[in-house]
Amino acid sequence: MDKKTKRLALLGLLTALALIAGYVELLIPIPIGIPGVKLGLANLIVVWALYMLGARDALTVNIVRIILSAFMFSSLSMLLYSLAGAALSFLCMYLAKRSGAFDIYGVSVIGGITHNVGQLLVAMLVLESVNLLYYGPVLLIAGLVTGLLIGVVTAEVKKRVPHI
Repeated sequence: MDKKTKRLALLGLLTALALIAGYVELLIPIPIGIPGVKLGLANLIVVWALYMLGARDALTVNIVRIILSAFMFSSLSMLLYSLAGAALSFLCMYLAKRSGAFDIYGVSVIGGITHNVGQLLVAMLVLESVNLLYYGPVLLIAGLVTGLLIGVVTAEVKKRVPHI
C-alpha cells in the first residue's frame, strides 16, 4: 500500500471515530439547560490528529466529521453553528500549538472555550440578540472544564498510540 492510500485510510478511520464520538455525545444528557454545552468528545480525535499528523490532516478530519454529522444526526442550521465553533476553535488551537506557549492541555482548553465563543457569536448574529451574552459565563466555564478533560484524555491516548 502506498503512502497516500495509507494516509487516506487513516483519515477515514479518524473521521469515523470522531463521528462515533459525536454520536455517543448526543446520547449523554447534560442537565445544564443551556444550548451548546457538550463534552466535545469528537475534539479528542481532532486534538490527537493535530499533534500526531499535523494541522492539514486534523482540519480535514474536523471538517468532514462536522459535515457528515450534520447530515446524519442534526440539521443544516446546526451545521452553521458547528462550523463556526470548529473554525474558530481550530484556528486558535493551531496558533496556540504553533506558538509553543501551550501544552496539549492548554491547547485543548483553548479549543473548548473558543468553540463555545464561536457558536455564541453565530447565535447572536442569527437571532439578532446580544442578550445571549448571558450564556457566556456558563459556556466559558463549560469550555474550560470539557477542554481540560479532553486534553487529559488526548494526552493519555497520545502516549499509548504510536506515532503514525
